[in-house]
Amino acid sequence: MKEKILIIEDQEDLVKGLILNLADEGYEVDYALDGKEGLAKALKEKPDLILLDIMLPGMNGLEICKELRQNKMDIPIVMLTAKGDEIDKVIGLEIGADDYISKPFSIRELLARVKAHLRRENRGGESVAEVIQLETLKIDFGQFKIIRKGKEIGLTSLEVDVLRYLIGHDGKVVSRDDLLDKIWGYEKYPTTRTIDNHILKLRKKIEIDPNHPRHILTVYGGGYRFVQ
Repeated sequence: MKEKILIIEDQEDLVKGLILNLADEGYEVDYALDGKEGLAKALKEKPDLILLDIMLPGMNGLEICKELRQNKMDIPIVMLTAKGDEIDKVIGLEIGADDYISKPFSIRELLARVKAHLRRENRGGESVAEVIQLETLKIDFGQFKIIRKGKEIGLTSLEVDVLRYLIGHDGKVVSRDDLLDKIWGYEKYPTTRTIDNHILKLRKKIEIDPNHPRHILTVYGGGYRFVQ
């Protein structure tokens, strides 16, 4: 069965080009030219990946991303952003986007991103128990959640992959470049700030005091280290 990609973008020429190139790669492709239609299609069709523009008529991409995550849709979301919109990129990652790519982008780079995110089952690569018990909480990878004092905290699929990889290297330093390569699936990436943003989100969910973490530690000049 073909993997399905939904494009939510209001630039028709860009959409046409993306459809042609993605179809050539063997993907089934659908699209929407405004935000509300895009959200409706995403919820109904449940695609395997969404390419989501931020600036859209009707409903912007950040609102769509937030709504999809609130509806427990853990599929990869790649934001399409205008060059230099750093604030929107950071907000997008904070509300659940998996990745972003700045316009104008090369189709080769975009296809590499798409292929990497669709290789979900190969992310991480370490054998880690489905349930991990820490001092104050339980991590349930199979259910995509953390349980602390009876309260459930949801995890995105990408957060699960990052956390699995860190735990799989318990006590060892994992570099940002290694995380980008192993989790996102490609070696070259615009900035390692993406990793730092995901780590900040995980700390807020895992650590009692995210400003003084006990489990996900920063190794300055090296990367991150997980300590149980």
